[in-house]
Amino acid sequence: MSKNVEYFLSPQSPWCYLGHQRLVDLARETGAQVELKPFDLGKVFSVSGGLPLAKRAPQRQAYRLVELERWATFLGVPMNTQPQFFPVSPDAASTLVIAARTSLGADAALDLSGAIMRALWAEEKNIADEDTLAQIANLCGFDGRMLLKSAQTPGVQEQYERNTEEAIAANIFGVPWYVVDGEGFWGQDRLDFVRRALE
Repeated sequence: MSKNVEYFLSPQSPWCYLGHQRLVDLARETGAQVELKPFDLGKVFSVSGGLPLAKRAPQRQAYRLVELERWATFLGVPMNTQPQFFPVSPDAASTLVIAARTSLGADAALDLSGAIMRALWAEEKNIADEDTLAQIANLCGFDGRMLLKSAQTPGVQEQYERNTEEAIAANIFGVPWYVVDGEGFWGQDRLDFVRRALE
């Protein structure tokens, strides 16, 4: 019987980007099912004590850039640690992923999530722009305009809110956050522990 990984993510996060393909590969290797749960990280920060990047102390901001460069080099992942379109609102991208999950399935949503994060962190694209999101979806082989319309429906918006409420109730305070058998793992650098939990 395959296990399930709840994957709480926010598509503007560089750490989600660094861990995304590794999670996808891990799920395929272990036969695990990934349940994507894009959520509003800003709302979670407001109750968990987290700070948006611009409000963090200068030394924390500086070390973040060192760690991003270190991990990108180690993983061989293309990355601009200070992309043109960042900070950026994740809402449109998040709801697009939910729409893809709802209408096309988990694999499609995982593919789209990876493409959106790559667009931001490696391709200098604005993932808050609807035309850009439609193009990204089209390049994944989906109907970008159809997905955008679906993303704006009440059902998708409500799912985004439910994911956020679930994250708050589960005491989640950062991304990526993985849950296996009720146990939470914060950060792409915890994927080895996720693998152990799945195996």
